[in-house]
Amino acid sequence: MAKVGIVMGSDSDMPVMSKAAEILDKLGIDYEMRIISAHREPDIFFDYAKSAEERGYKVIIAGAGKAAHLPGMCAAIFPMPVIGIPMKTSDLGGVDSLYSIVQMPTGIPVATVAINGGANAGILAAKILATSDAGILEKLKAYSKELKEQVEAKDAKLAQTGWKEY
Repeated sequence: MAKVGIVMGSDSDMPVMSKAAEILDKLGIDYEMRIISAHREPDIFFDYAKSAEERGYKVIIAGAGKAAHLPGMCAAIFPMPVIGIPMKTSDLGGVDSLYSIVQMPTGIPVATVAINGGANAGILAAKILATSDAGILEKLKAYSKELKEQVEAKDAKLAQTGWKEY
């Protein structure tokens, strides 16, 4: 049973949303990914959000551009955490999406990552799940250690070769 729902309004969001899926795959967390438009398919969207809890979701990651209603509407219906990913747009560079997601009314919070922050959305979902799952917590610790080791290796390479040869 999927623990995380990943939902986007358009397949054009896939390059960003797939980054969240890649992190969840790396950490062995089950998810379901869907393309559902809150504006073009409101009935399907409402069914999705209303049934997410009974389908076993603990977190929803929702990406949206421009008006960015998908994360907020998920949060209005789904009783557990929703993470919004604002998409970079050609019109306003994603700032419109960011503002739409972070400016939720009191009582309907949406955790929000950076514009096009798919990987961080996956990590945040994993951290939420790790509060009650020791296995995921251990995988997150190993992932953090891996990131640290990557930086240390890059620093060692810089020290050895200098920046001009890097």
